[in-house]
Amino acid sequence: MSSFDVVIIGSGPGGYVSAIRCAQLGFKTAIIEKYPTLGGTCLNVGCIPSKALLASSHHYEELQHFADHGIEVSGKVKVNLEKMIARKQAVVDQTSGGVKFLMDKNKITVFEGIGSFEDATHVKVTKADGSSEVIEAKNIIIATGSKPSSLPFIKLDKERIITSTEALKLPEVPKHLVIIGGGVIGIELGQVYLRLGAQVSVVEFMDRIIPGMDAALSKELTKVLKKQGMKFYTSHKVQSVDRKGKTVTVKAENAKGEIITLEGDYSLVSVGRRPYTDGLNADKAGVKVTDRGQIEVNDHLQTNVPNIYAIGDVVRGAMLAHKAEEEGVMVAEILAGQKPHIDYNLIPGVVYTWPEVAAVGKTEEQLKEAGVAYKAGSFPFKALGRARAGGDTDGFVKILADAKTDEVLGVHMIGARCADLIAEAVTAMEFRASAEDISRMSHAHPTFAEAIKEAALAATDNRALHV
Repeated sequence: MSSFDVVIIGSGPGGYVSAIRCAQLGFKTAIIEKYPTLGGTCLNVGCIPSKALLASSHHYEELQHFADHGIEVSGKVKVNLEKMIARKQAVVDQTSGGVKFLMDKNKITVFEGIGSFEDATHVKVTKADGSSEVIEAKNIIIATGSKPSSLPFIKLDKERIITSTEALKLPEVPKHLVIIGGGVIGIELGQVYLRLGAQVSVVEFMDRIIPGMDAALSKELTKVLKKQGMKFYTSHKVQSVDRKGKTVTVKAENAKGEIITLEGDYSLVSVGRRPYTDGLNADKAGVKVTDRGQIEVNDHLQTNVPNIYAIGDVVRGAMLAHKAEEEGVMVAEILAGQKPHIDYNLIPGVVYTWPEVAAVGKTEEQLKEAGVAYKAGSFPFKALGRARAGGDTDGFVKILADAKTDEVLGVHMIGARCADLIAEAVTAMEFRASAEDISRMSHAHPTFAEAIKEAALAATDNRALHV
């Protein structure tokens, strides 16, 4: 029987990063993955492939505006969806192959198969051909991730009534894509197919899209996407989703109790994700699982069984790849006797539409609910020279700071390059910077990052210079 210091079940961003850190710290490490490729949901059917399609469709959309820049393209420009999806798959394969390289480089043993507990120190690996072997571990990290959720009355046929997984490899551009759920995944994939020529309708139960983010971001993104042609049905409760041939009919009830009917050729069910523990046999190890399927952990991500930990989407908190990575590193370092920490308030959230949306810290709604006295400063991208030069003038940066101490409590932005710009806000908040601290930092001109400096100036006695 093979024995290891650490065995990790699941090779997503949390699992494989944790494995690398464990190996760096001198632990004999193994990782178990049930699929033939490493990288989990994020690399195979999540973050990476969706961003590849967003990038390709963005290039196509930009082409429609080349004339504004004095570039005339003659001849017909058309979308080759098959090639676009093939490129996406090539990006996925290269990225997954990179994870395999890192496993080899760090001398991490990879087992392909389903990992299930035999007891608290033994894990059975069941391979695709039905054969199995049992491995022994001093410590075990559960990193099994999540799967798309659905609604009880919806029958997913994965052809016309689909999840995000199928939306990444459609055989055609939909004529009318009806999206159930106005969260990050639905909005991102909706913009992909909107750009490629589909009519896109979004049905959302809450009163706004991206409801977990600051309301100002939701309002601005809605405005921009409506301008691009996306239709929204917020405060609508889906009643039924039925398919007949190539037609999918979605019925939903609005706030007045009226039933609306939407007909499309595809419906993307994007109502969130659920922790995935199927086949894990956690009970055999005595590990507690909540009614929602989450693994129960303490502040050190330790389960009720001392040598078993859990990270990422399978535990509480935001289902984000970078959150899982931080947790994977934290557990590895705890096992090595170090004292790492994670400030969950400083885990940024990003929506990779264009304009991009990004945020870190508290929203205005959260500060109001908590009774925290704060001041706010905003700066519009249309007032930036760089934004005008590039033609990306939608959006703004908003900084929320403590009314007394001036410490930055939250940064919320929508606009070009915000997915990258948010890192400045995270850095500042990690070191407990004040709005004035940011306002006195030199920002290169002309850049999109100047919007952060100007928003900080606006939050500091309304001192923005360029608006």
